[in-house]
Amino acid sequence: MNSMPQAPNMYLLAGAALSACAALLHLAIIAGGPAWYRFFGAGEDMAAAAARGRIMPAPVTLAIAAVLGAWSAYALAGAGAIPPLPLLRPAPVLITAIYLVRAVAFAPAMHAMGQPMTPFVVWSSLICLGFGIVHLIGLVQRWPAL
Repeated sequence: MNSMPQAPNMYLLAGAALSACAALLHLAIIAGGPAWYRFFGAGEDMAAAAARGRIMPAPVTLAIAAVLGAWSAYALAGAGAIPPLPLLRPAPVLITAIYLVRAVAFAPAMHAMGQPMTPFVVWSSLICLGFGIVHLIGLVQRWPAL
């Protein structure tokens, strides 16, 4: 039996950092206001609501940031960098699946709804694909230890 502690998984550490950066970006969008909502592809409805001082855009964006922050914590726990969290096996699988499904299904869904293929659709899908692949590699590597 090896009593040496295992080094944290680098892929899941990277996944944690990516999700944390995305969470922080969402917080910055709230602070940046309507122009930031537009630039980062939140849609004209969200940007216009923020411009009118409506409350809805901030809590929605804050909720997304909170989810991404939780995903970062799960990646850290899965990596072995922090103590285990509840549901440590199913949660990272679900997180990875959401990133990958978002990557491959968003553009076709937008097309099916008659929406244009904007740079946001393309770039956000590619970003989610990268996040999902990083999480998947780390999850596969760490699965026996979870």
